[in-house]
Amino acid sequence: MLFIITFILVGLAFAGIAIKIIVKKNGKFVGTCASASPFLNKDNEPCGICGKLPSETECKNPNIN
Repeated sequence: MLFIITFILVGLAFAGIAIKIIVKKNGKFVGTCASASPFLNKDNEPCGICGKLPSETECKNPNIN
């Protein structure tokens, strides 16, 4: 019984994340520093939160870290 409840809860979590990706514009997690990754950001756009470019290593907003 516990296995079934756990399986359902994990399934709901994955479904919620999938729905969030589908609903978001272009399926991006905008506003996260992961969006500034050089592997994910091919257009060299700055981070939506701190303004860091993918080629930079330090966050431009020290209050965030």
